[in-house]
Amino acid sequence: MHLPPYHWWRTVFLLIPAIAVYTIVLGTVSILSSFVDPSGDFGHRCARAWAWLILKTTGVRVSVVGAGTLDRAASYVFASNHQSIYDIPIVFAALPQQLRIVAKASLGTFPFLGWHLQRTGHLLVDRSKPGAGVVKKMARLIQGSRSLIVFPEGTRSRTGALGRFRAGSIVVAIDAGLPIVPVSISGSRHVMLKGRLMTCPGDVTMTIHEPIPTTGIGRGGVREMAERVRAIVATAVEEDAGAGAEAEAKPL
Repeated sequence: MHLPPYHWWRTVFLLIPAIAVYTIVLGTVSILSSFVDPSGDFGHRCARAWAWLILKTTGVRVSVVGAGTLDRAASYVFASNHQSIYDIPIVFAALPQQLRIVAKASLGTFPFLGWHLQRTGHLLVDRSKPGAGVVKKMARLIQGSRSLIVFPEGTRSRTGALGRFRAGSIVVAIDAGLPIVPVSISGSRHVMLKGRLMTCPGDVTMTIHEPIPTTGIGRGGVREMAERVRAIVATAVEEDAGAGAEAEAKPL
């Protein structure tokens, strides 16, 4: 699809500077708040405001299907497909839980954004040094009615096709005995394609599926659970906001 050059100019001269300002201002507020609120809960409110501003400035409209299936006082592991870098602000703006993410340790060196992640309870993982300690840290992260958002594909999809779900994030939920909530994001790929420095306004649908209990499932059931979660996510991604979803969707 041919896109007008306006979108490139808009991205470079409006969106990137605006997002930089949002990140500096809200990142600073979040970092300062962490000295009086080490739980990171207020920092999460800053992250939600940051996400909302990015989506609003870009012109991304998010419709949410199935939010009523969640207990806001409960902890979950949300497992989502990954189509775009915009999936991060989408999940933070749309999911009602106190969220923490798993990110590469190198992200922690980024000014303001990385400092926010370090100070507010997110898990920064050195992928060159995997081990059981990572799973234990992830389990501790989701205590106290906080939830974890993971992208089991491990990377963004260039085509929108759903990749294989890695088992590591499923192990976390099983070891902690927390329900897994499959999340389908459709449409974000068209907002910003992987490898393209250009954003476009667009409509995105997030489908929150029924939580899947993990109590009683051992390590032997991890791969089967990963495939089950992937199959559920794939239903709404492939339908891509069909008639049924449109009927239930509510604007964010």
